[in-house]
Amino acid sequence: MKVLATLILGLVLLVSPGSAAPSLYEAGPMTVSDGEAADASERIDQLVLSKLTEVGLKPAPVCSDEVFLRRVYLVTIGTLPREDEVRDFLATEDEVKRTLVVEHLLDRPEFADYWSMKWGDLLRIKAEFPIKLWPNAVQAYHHWVHDGIRTNKPYHEFAREILIGSGSNFRQGEVNFYRAMQDRTPRGIASTVALTLMGERTKNWPERKLEAMAGFFSHVAYKSTSEWKEEIVYFDPTADQEKLYERAIFPDGSPVELEPSQRDPRAVFADWLIRPENPYFSKAISNRIWSWLMGRGIVEEPDDMGPHNPPSNPELLAFLETEFNDSRCDVKHLFRIILNSQTFQLSSIPIQNSEEAAAHFAHYPLRRMEAEVLIDALNEITGTKEDYSSPIPEPFTFVPDDIRGIALADGSITSSFLELFGRPPRDTGFESERARNVTAAQRLHLLNSSHIRKKIKVCPLVTWGAGVCLEEQPEMIEKIYLHLLSRYPTEDERLVTAEYFERTGASSRDLAADLVWALMNQPEFYFIH
Repeated sequence: MKVLATLILGLVLLVSPGSAAPSLYEAGPMTVSDGEAADASERIDQLVLSKLTEVGLKPAPVCSDEVFLRRVYLVTIGTLPREDEVRDFLATEDEVKRTLVVEHLLDRPEFADYWSMKWGDLLRIKAEFPIKLWPNAVQAYHHWVHDGIRTNKPYHEFAREILIGSGSNFRQGEVNFYRAMQDRTPRGIASTVALTLMGERTKNWPERKLEAMAGFFSHVAYKSTSEWKEEIVYFDPTADQEKLYERAIFPDGSPVELEPSQRDPRAVFADWLIRPENPYFSKAISNRIWSWLMGRGIVEEPDDMGPHNPPSNPELLAFLETEFNDSRCDVKHLFRIILNSQTFQLSSIPIQNSEEAAAHFAHYPLRRMEAEVLIDALNEITGTKEDYSSPIPEPFTFVPDDIRGIALADGSITSSFLELFGRPPRDTGFESERARNVTAAQRLHLLNSSHIRKKIKVCPLVTWGAGVCLEEQPEMIEKIYLHLLSRYPTEDERLVTAEYFERTGASSRDLAADLVWALMNQPEFYFIH
């Protein structure tokens, strides 16, 4: 163990994303032309750089190809690049290869899996307490979300379908939006709509404003069927004993007259919300997507928008909002322009390490992988699977052996690893439900748990290493680095590993196992950087 600790220490000094390893960060400084931006990505850079200049900050240099490839894979499809993908990308000299990778990832099937996971958190896709959707409804809800992301359904259509959904929660997946909330009163529904689609917390609102918005949802009704736990969500024009609809006002203060006998008030609200000029709609989703890709929002936290929490760069947020509206709410378009910007591609090593620099995106923020992404990476590297289950066994709940963590539909289906590493319970729809901090228990699990040791023992890189001769060890070391860190080892790292082998007399298999274990425990592995 002392020898292994020595190896760990040496590698931490060499590969930690907080260290200035020149092999990873060779690209030049960020530059933006003085003239009008040629495209939306350049305009993003122009606005970011302008704000940095205004507050007296300097941007970090643009990251290397190795860092970019790993980063863009993790934030776009929640998946590490394969060894062959790393080799091919680093070998090509095509000037637009980063753009080509972005286009490739937006079309990968994992894109829909990963972003269905992210939306599943916000939409509270969970079978058990306290949401209690039941597995049949979870599958319908997740399928509707997944299909919308896979086909790149315009976001205004996605939101409208959620708001006006009616029918069986087992058959019309979108109606589960009204089922997947703990408070189904008109005020509770209004609060959930504001949080999910407007990025606002109604606890910051005057009580009258919440009551006024509740009027639009005062005719949502529920009824059971003969099928166990199936529920029908429908518009009931005779509901609303408080006559909230008579006091309804749009959140921006615009008056409205509702006549429930003629039209569902939810449709009236939906028409208002998805208008391009509405300040609540496109701005909120633009800020969320920026936050998901960049690690923090222009308004931080992304579901706490409002006058009390102004954006760090109002011009940038306004530009993203306009760009999103002009694209007719094309979510992938927003992904594309952000991922192709130099702002997204800045190094994670800051020139000024301060909260202000982070808030103005002077560097790319470090953050730990999501729990599902991390376990998928570990399983992919080691060729193993994970056992997922629900603490409350349900009929009709089936989890395939080969399912990936990012593809789990049900927030009730979990594992001890996912819970330890901060997978959200999906109880509230708040972004903050997902924990991304690093704890002592997590570090100990990666360092010394039987769970990780068993995976390493059967890892193909380790079993293949058993037959490697002395002359082939450099190739083995290179292969392990490419799999785990998505880059080639530096010369110093090769020397440290060779020195460890000579000093201990370890077999090639032991060397492979120790190296896999050592790299798994580096921040460079389990952080997005």
